[in-house]
Amino acid sequence: MTNSDTISAPDPKGKTIQPLRLDGITKNFGGIVAIKHFDLEAEAGEIIALVGDNGAGKSTLVKIISGLYQPTDGDIWLNGQKTSFRDASDARTKGVEVVYQDLALVDLQPVYMNLFLGRELRKKPFGTLDRKLMATRTQALVDELDVRIPSAKATLSDLSGGQRQGIAIARATHWASGLVLMDEPTAALGVAETAKVEETILKLKARGAAVLIVSHNMEQVFRIADRVTVLRRGTQVATKKIADTSHNELVAMITGLTS
Repeated sequence: MTNSDTISAPDPKGKTIQPLRLDGITKNFGGIVAIKHFDLEAEAGEIIALVGDNGAGKSTLVKIISGLYQPTDGDIWLNGQKTSFRDASDARTKGVEVVYQDLALVDLQPVYMNLFLGRELRKKPFGTLDRKLMATRTQALVDELDVRIPSAKATLSDLSGGQRQGIAIARATHWASGLVLMDEPTAALGVAETAKVEETILKLKARGAAVLIVSHNMEQVFRIADRVTVLRRGTQVATKKIADTSHNELVAMITGLTS
């Protein structure tokens, strides 16, 4: 880890700081309201699933939290502090990491270079890449998360889709300061690889991260999420504990039809 052994951090009074709070987030594109007054509080060590039909606003919300879009209205609180992001790079600097379906990894580079992509460690005084240290830290992290790869020095293109997604999650884990966003991270994977990636997500939760995951897979939502929030046409329909809802109720809220 870059900041501490656990992702969440206590405030001066000893209480755990909330990794994410959204108050009244609204996003307009001209006359179109994409997100309307969205509220959410994400706790450390919690997985929240964000569900809804195509066009419901899920990806727009992820882009707002990750700095790609600025909200038209509303406030973002990160680790107990009100914040705003100039762009995605600013959000990453402040500890927001995103895992996308298309990974954003470099196939021809080794695993450890992907983990430190854009944040490479260098030796003093000449500034050459410290490949040994990056490989050592990468191996320790993938071992801890049980991402089963041949080596941190393996070329990314030699790994399976599930292994590569595991590396993307490991990278987010390494750099996050409490919050990891995931936009359909297993949509392109088979059943076995999806199960392995879900195990890695649960290990990320165990480290104290707040995880917000966009998923169309209802079985996945019920397997790994603690809570679920439903969006329909940009409006937040409900946020519920997984134990207090059902597959049929979620489908009814997503579609707008009574169950």
